[in-house]
Amino acid sequence: MDEIIVAKFGGNSLADSNQFQKVKKIVTSDKRRRYIIPSAPGKRNKEDHKITDLLYMCHQLASHNINIDEVFSLVENRYIEICRKLGLDLGIEEILNEIKLEIQEGASRDYTASRGEYINGIILAKYLDFEFVDAKDLILFNQDGRLDLEETKRKARERLKDVEYAVIPGFYGTDKDGQIVTFSRGGSDITGSIIARAVNSILYENWTDVSGFYMADPRIVENPRSIETVSYKELRELSYMGAPVLHEESIFPIKEVGIPINIRNTNKPEEPGTMIVSDAEAIDTNHIITGIAGKKDFTVLTIDKTNMTEEKGFIRKLASVLESNDITIEHLPTSIDSVSVIVSSSQLDSKLDKVKEEIRIYCRPDNIEAYSNIALIAVVGRGMKNKKGTSARVFTALANAGINIRMISQGFRELNIIIGIENDDFEEAIKAIYDAFNK
Repeated sequence: MDEIIVAKFGGNSLADSNQFQKVKKIVTSDKRRRYIIPSAPGKRNKEDHKITDLLYMCHQLASHNINIDEVFSLVENRYIEICRKLGLDLGIEEILNEIKLEIQEGASRDYTASRGEYINGIILAKYLDFEFVDAKDLILFNQDGRLDLEETKRKARERLKDVEYAVIPGFYGTDKDGQIVTFSRGGSDITGSIIARAVNSILYENWTDVSGFYMADPRIVENPRSIETVSYKELRELSYMGAPVLHEESIFPIKEVGIPINIRNTNKPEEPGTMIVSDAEAIDTNHIITGIAGKKDFTVLTIDKTNMTEEKGFIRKLASVLESNDITIEHLPTSIDSVSVIVSSSQLDSKLDKVKEEIRIYCRPDNIEAYSNIALIAVVGRGMKNKKGTSARVFTALANAGINIRMISQGFRELNIIIGIENDDFEEAIKAIYDAFNK
């Protein structure tokens, strides 16, 4: 059994017993699916709650010495119902009671949140008759909270070398002191990628509730075209700009070794989904644009200074002010005597006046202005590089839709075009650009 497929199943794929049955059918249909990464149960319907959200609430209540019985009962009932309907006898009540006690006695926020994947992993392992391997024995974080990929690969290979089939819960690991540490939300994607890298998987399958990527958000564009193949770099651009489906950091562990990722739909396993491949293996396509994605609520700080280009260190000083205020620069378009810094409005928040004053002190500009309620849209596609007039089509589409462009940025590699517009124009802009390349 030389070929290994690592398969990650998201929260909606494991929301209830019916979904567990679908997952089992998928896993057992291909013996190469040897290592399975589950998320915590997601929502069963619009009124339902994600298990992880409930656990976070339990921690919040417990940290304020407030009774958690009512909220934790929702967690208990979900898992007990799944086990009952699947006919599993694994002492789920005892497991839940132990975790509840840990939370009540002051367990950390990360430990509490991770228990959703932990319990789901135990249940899925029993249902599949696979070995349960706790992620705490494989995934290692440094003291600064960063993944130690090399040590994690070593530990995973050693632990799994004699394990033919296993379920490994996603989302968490431990630090060097043995304390549970979680990735950011959606981090089970990262766990799957790490395991795929460690075991030299031929494929990393990411099973969710959609049939891969779409060229645009289906909540904005009706029945958008699906994307058959996308490169790592294109995926990175789209994920960073808000395209759903895959956690953007899940690319890094497997990018350099070229393991492909296949986004599949648990509810429609017959559909091929989207294949994510290395940049070198990206298949030429007749489609100029691969995808369109974007985010709202940015603020643009425009700093004017005569002869700015002649002053060495000006950009470094400006960046230092933002760094010292824990503000990440999203984009930095410039001209001869001005520079615009685009940041998330949520990061700037109440710091705007403070940041502007510090820029005045440190950079001595002629003028500073702030523009809020800005949305950014990324038009991404490896096909743009060899096709003249792509930018013109984008700008013409927006002009015809009556949308004013506030900012334009394009890298030399011509992989994407970043456009800044007003928040209120966001949805119409996405539709206009999509229509311009799909008629």
